[in-house]
Amino acid sequence: MNVDQIRELYSAAPFKPFEIALTNGAAVRVVHPEFMSFSPDYRTVHVYEVAGGSKHIDVKLVVALNELENGARPRKRKR
Repeated sequence: MNVDQIRELYSAAPFKPFEIALTNGAAVRVVHPEFMSFSPDYRTVHVYEVAGGSKHIDVKLVVALNELENGARPRKRKR
């Protein structure tokens, strides 16, 4: 996986949430572009979580990028 693929999802218009899958099996969700930033040399991605805290990810450890739904919930059927 290279940084250009991450940057493509990050800068997509309109933005769609995505998940970064890592070599250890963990997955980090990026729910909004403001919650993610790159280091100046693009070797590290910083993802900030909604609940607080952050993850610092080496781009070389990224295995896959999974696009997620936009967060819209399916409507409940009226009875």
